[in-house]
Amino acid sequence: MSSSTTIETFPNPRPERDFEVAISCPEFTSVCPKTGLPDFGEIRITYVPGDRCIELKALKYYLIEFRNRGIFYESVTNQILDDLVAVCQPRRMTVVGDFSVRGGIKTVVTATYTAS
Repeated sequence: MSSSTTIETFPNPRPERDFEVAISCPEFTSVCPKTGLPDFGEIRITYVPGDRCIELKALKYYLIEFRNRGIFYESVTNQILDDLVAVCQPRRMTVVGDFSVRGGIKTVVTATYTAS
């Protein structure tokens, strides 16, 4: 997880029930580690909370920290999943990195977690 931003959580208001939370971040940006050019895309997070839910303002600031970070699509999608799972311990979570076309190629990366 990013050292300067903490992803905050709050208690699940209905921990006895499975319900799905879907979050869309359509203005995600990072930097291509090969060219230094900006990468644009949408990050979609879908999860079934355990005891904690993700606080959205803190999530926004966490995602902004990738804006100047050189990182491949596959790495950023998996890093977001790992960081979110670590702080909220969901029952299930999927993070989709749906990146804009670059050089005629469109990339979508999907990373999933299921509690054992």
